[in-house]
Amino acid sequence: MIEKTYEPAAVETRIYETWLEAGAFKAGAGAKPGAETFTIVIPPPNVTGSLHIGHALNNTIQDILIRFERMRGKDVLWQPGTDHAGIATQMIVERKLAERQQPTRRELGREEFLRRVWEWKAESGGTILKQLHRLGASADWSRERFTMDEGLSEAVRKVFVELYRKGLIYRAKRLVNWHPGLETAISDLEVENIETAGKMWHLRYPVENSEDSIVVATTRPETMLGDVAVAVHPEDERYKHLVGKHVLLPLVGRRIPIIADEYADPELGSGAVKITPAHDFNDFEVGERHNLKPINVFTTSARINGYAPKAYRGLDRFEARKAILADLEAIGVLVKAEDKTIMVPHDEKSKQVVIEPFLTDQWFVNAEVLAKPALASVREGRTKFVPQSWENTYFAWMENIKPWCISRQLWWGHQIPAWYGPRMPSDPDFGNAAAGPKCFVAGTEAEAREQAIAYYGRAVEFYTDGLNSPEFQRALTGFEQTQKDRKDAEAWGRVKASDPFAELRDAKAPLHRDEDVLDTWFSSALWPFSTLGWPEDTPELRRYYQTDVLVTGFDIIFFWVARMMMMGIEFLDKEPFHTVYVHALVRDENGQKMSKTKGNVIDPLELVDGYGADATRFTLAAMAAQGRDLRLAMSRVEGYRNFVTKLWNAARFLEMNECRRVEGYDPRANSQALNRWIVSATAKAVASVTRGIEEYKFNEAANAAYDFVWGTFCDWYVELAKPVFTGEDAEAAAETRATAAYVLDQILKLLHPFMPFVTEELWAETGKTGPAREKLLIISEWPALAGLEDEAADAEMGWLLALVSGIRSVRTEMNVPAGAKAKLVVVGAADDTRSRITTHLPALSRLARLETVDYAEEVPPSSAQMVIGEATYALPLAGMIDLDAERARLGKDIGKLTDDVGKIDRKLDNPQFVAKAPPEVIEEQKSRRAEAVETLAKLQEALARLG
Repeated sequence: MIEKTYEPAAVETRIYETWLEAGAFKAGAGAKPGAETFTIVIPPPNVTGSLHIGHALNNTIQDILIRFERMRGKDVLWQPGTDHAGIATQMIVERKLAERQQPTRRELGREEFLRRVWEWKAESGGTILKQLHRLGASADWSRERFTMDEGLSEAVRKVFVELYRKGLIYRAKRLVNWHPGLETAISDLEVENIETAGKMWHLRYPVENSEDSIVVATTRPETMLGDVAVAVHPEDERYKHLVGKHVLLPLVGRRIPIIADEYADPELGSGAVKITPAHDFNDFEVGERHNLKPINVFTTSARINGYAPKAYRGLDRFEARKAILADLEAIGVLVKAEDKTIMVPHDEKSKQVVIEPFLTDQWFVNAEVLAKPALASVREGRTKFVPQSWENTYFAWMENIKPWCISRQLWWGHQIPAWYGPRMPSDPDFGNAAAGPKCFVAGTEAEAREQAIAYYGRAVEFYTDGLNSPEFQRALTGFEQTQKDRKDAEAWGRVKASDPFAELRDAKAPLHRDEDVLDTWFSSALWPFSTLGWPEDTPELRRYYQTDVLVTGFDIIFFWVARMMMMGIEFLDKEPFHTVYVHALVRDENGQKMSKTKGNVIDPLELVDGYGADATRFTLAAMAAQGRDLRLAMSRVEGYRNFVTKLWNAARFLEMNECRRVEGYDPRANSQALNRWIVSATAKAVASVTRGIEEYKFNEAANAAYDFVWGTFCDWYVELAKPVFTGEDAEAAAETRATAAYVLDQILKLLHPFMPFVTEELWAETGKTGPAREKLLIISEWPALAGLEDEAADAEMGWLLALVSGIRSVRTEMNVPAGAKAKLVVVGAADDTRSRITTHLPALSRLARLETVDYAEEVPPSSAQMVIGEATYALPLAGMIDLDAERARLGKDIGKLTDDVGKIDRKLDNPQFVAKAPPEVIEEQKSRRAEAVETLAKLQEALARLG
């Protein structure tokens, strides 16, 4: 017996365990023989993360697709896993060490610190995946991967080495986003530009050997210590005579040139700009164009370094700013300071640390080369974006792609597979400081040692820990005295020629590994194939790559989607997915972006606790319109919780009325129009939901299911079936019971991708009678009802529903008392209509609260009228309501609504209101107007009916 009420908390955990025990989530579960594959890789959440509303939307959409295709008999794999989240994880562990007053990372040393990180990961990491269980995510948890797994680490090393050998990975000194607190480069995604009240300082630079000077403006005067030029526009007549001359940098005294470059905007400020290539991205490009040597004046912690005058060395950048401004004012070169709102780059996570452009040696990927085939894939339609408009974002980023900085000065992450040793005197770059040490890039240390042997000669075989090892030193001992005794170059040349160790002895540094790790996005870029076992040629890789759909947010199209495209094409010669579905942002009910500071963050786990996972999921799906942000209101979640209850109650009602599944039931054999109609409506609903999911229109799919289940099945079919269940026609009752049970089965299947828990529970409960269930609902077949549409039954029942709805509307509009039974007069009805009225008279009378149904030649006076088909249907209202009072009431309401619409129109027509009002206020006014206009039309129609 189905319980009286549905309690999600009592059901969801039990159902989820049932699925796990049955292996229902595993790749291939429920697949038909010879089935095609359907694969989704989860966007790997950070191992540090917890479920937020964006995750809930993202994973609900993925799970809808996975459950849908699994039920369609495909060989489905939803590949789960987590990302090691280099910076975030290292910050957490370092913070915990500080909180416990334990040794710092550097005091612990790399090996011990990493042991602590792995320990923390084992205890706390992956919380978000456990939380996804609460949401009902049906990923193949037996295949869960982590970006630092050995298999994935091997893939990372192979990709790095191969790209290096192709010249697509290189080491260079370039400008990067630098986090002074963590002392590491970070990605653009980890930088948030925050609008800040700042100042613009105007500084006068004297022209060398001249009375002239040139004024530049800056928001960061501390960087002037690293100025290497002043730039003016080549067409700026004010400064043409100064191009090629030099200014003397105040406080520093360095001679720097005045150059002509189009970067200088004559319309902005004085038209002259200071060029500081080591501390500004635009300046860096100017410096490269003019071969200007950058001067970095910051340490890695953003203190002034030794290149600056002694007075500022060691000062924090902001302390230095105050001191420099005071000194500039003292010598009379600070022209003025003006208030200015500026965008200041901050650490995206803390919002506290100001990020600096910083010149440093880093590893880069030549992304421009890798981007070309990835661009072609989208342009030529091999991978498409949904909505398509996001292709423009992808193109804009990819067509202007810059070198990708992939090194991070952290310890947690994939350590760069590069080893360094001294350059031999025979090396063309020997003595070239800019070239740096000799680099050996290899997948393993053993491979790097083999490269070193080839470079240095067999002598390198003697050492294990470096050139200072005892073995190597002993090997050198026999040559030391010879070197001392030889005085002339010719003699030393002969010794050196016979000495396999001489060049190594001249260079005393040991071979050592690069301490940096790779950008987290580097390993994430390999996710679609590394999780399937690449670089091994695994059966899973052959079976499930290319994956099908990537579900992601718009904010990582470039950082993740584009990089997966580049790597997939480069290493597997095929795009990693054929479709990228980009979901929108979840906002609060007022259209505001959620944030902790605003206090409007909605916790999806609280929704699951309060309303159940099914209501939470259905809400997100029903609002997931392509290209439109979701406005999440609690009233919507409550409404869909009521939908869950409605379904549960309908199933209980059918059970109480002995609606059981019948062996061999054939919906095509139905004789009753009511049953042929509901089967036809079910077939159409299945088609609509299927089409909606296939086209990634999840809101349309969910709303089609909702409208059918609540509106058509519960509100109409069940109500129309009640008199049949209790009537005297046993055959009609038996057919209706069997049909009701059959349609309920189709409904459970139809709703399962959206509401998996309640549907699986009802599937089990309704399976306790009738033929035994062969499978869990999760691996049952998606409804295949094509061909069951019945236009004749649709027309007949459509007429009945329209008539009942029309009568109900008139009764409501005219304030007819709910308990009062009305008379219906039919004028101009054809024989078919009269036959329908006779057939459906019991249902019509009960549902429309009718006392009698009569036919007439003319419409009685004082009647409300409606036209359906060829007939006019009239409700004589005299005696039921006060007609004059009703006319007055309607007129008053019409007048008030007309005034309201006028007021709204005046607001919306006012340019000042539209310009100043927040977007959500504008939308609210438009919504209120549309609602008022709709109500006004109904009232005017009601008044017209009264005559």
